[in-house]
Amino acid sequence: MHHELKELAEAWQARPVEERLGMSRRGFMQFCATLATTLGLPATAAAQMQTAIEQKRRPSVIWLHFQECTGCTESMLRAEHPTIEKLILDIISLDYHETLCAAAGHQVEAARRQAMADNKGKYILVIEGAIPTKEDGIYCKVGGQTAIEMTRECAADAAAVIAIGSCASWGGMPSTGPNPTGATGVAEVLGKPVVTIPGCPPNPYNFLATVVHFLSFGSLPEVDHLGRPKFAYSRLIHENCERRAHFDAGRFAMEFGDEGHRKGYCLYKLGCKGPETYANCPTIMFGDAGAGTWPVGCGHPCIGCTEQGVGFQKPIHMLAKVKNVEPPASYPSVGEPQGKGASLGSAAVLTAVAAAAAGAGAMFAKNLGKSHAEQQAAKDKDGKQDNKAAGRE
Repeated sequence: MHHELKELAEAWQARPVEERLGMSRRGFMQFCATLATTLGLPATAAAQMQTAIEQKRRPSVIWLHFQECTGCTESMLRAEHPTIEKLILDIISLDYHETLCAAAGHQVEAARRQAMADNKGKYILVIEGAIPTKEDGIYCKVGGQTAIEMTRECAADAAAVIAIGSCASWGGMPSTGPNPTGATGVAEVLGKPVVTIPGCPPNPYNFLATVVHFLSFGSLPEVDHLGRPKFAYSRLIHENCERRAHFDAGRFAMEFGDEGHRKGYCLYKLGCKGPETYANCPTIMFGDAGAGTWPVGCGHPCIGCTEQGVGFQKPIHMLAKVKNVEPPASYPSVGEPQGKGASLGSAAVLTAVAAAAAGAGAMFAKNLGKSHAEQQAAKDKDGKQDNKAAGRE
């Protein structure tokens, strides 16, 4: 049976890539060009991606699940460019995935170990979900192994490790206080940096672009100090937000459903964390459902799910810290100070100050007038002396 399946897979792989992906040659080239642009690569990189997808062997992927809601997988299932079956049959070889595998129990665990042995040093390990560490990790077990044991075993011979979703990246929602299971991210368990694609859930195209980069160039894309690919997480959401102009102009929604909210004003005062959250949500949207398909576009504040210490940590309506983009000084303040009104004592002091200023102004005007008069008198005197001198001559 295994031999027959292998032959069918090889026969399918031998077909033209346009037929396998269900798109025209032009569409395939546009797909590669879009991926290159998303990654911030030059146009010449698109040709390398085309060659890699057409000719190179699909990378084996081992996908583990731990403390999570399967939202990352669900977002992948809804990707349309390519759809999930095109992704796992033509771009990657998804050899182990607890949600998508038809097999179960000992059979599927044997398939995982076989795939790891056949692709030693070449497979990609993807981890979804936080890893519990308290009491030797007993709060999450798969096939008799704790999440800690399984992660370390699979990572030992992996060519690359990708933590997908905020839970795997840094603990996410399971790690919020009091964190009874000691949930943490993959990098902390392995004791080394890994590529992280945070989000709850993350955009599936950020994951797809990362995998295609590895397939095309034999390396993962450039990452920041938190392991996030820079092509997706180098800019604040606030910088590219469609409501940014309203922020600069001081136009804010104050309540859900108020006039400002209905008109599409900035959601900062409703707790939007866009000014302190790095992600490409406003530029690539979410869910292939058209324009505005991301939280802020739909009228809900960003909760900062891609940012450790913001998502699942800060209350949803707490004002964000504006990191590096401030509105011009000529525009209204983002946080308007509230006055308390003047007391009788402060009013008296203000009156005295005003009177003193008025008196000083009057004296200045008087002295200025006197000075001018004195200058004119001196000028007239000099003129008379000049006339007398001219008469003597």
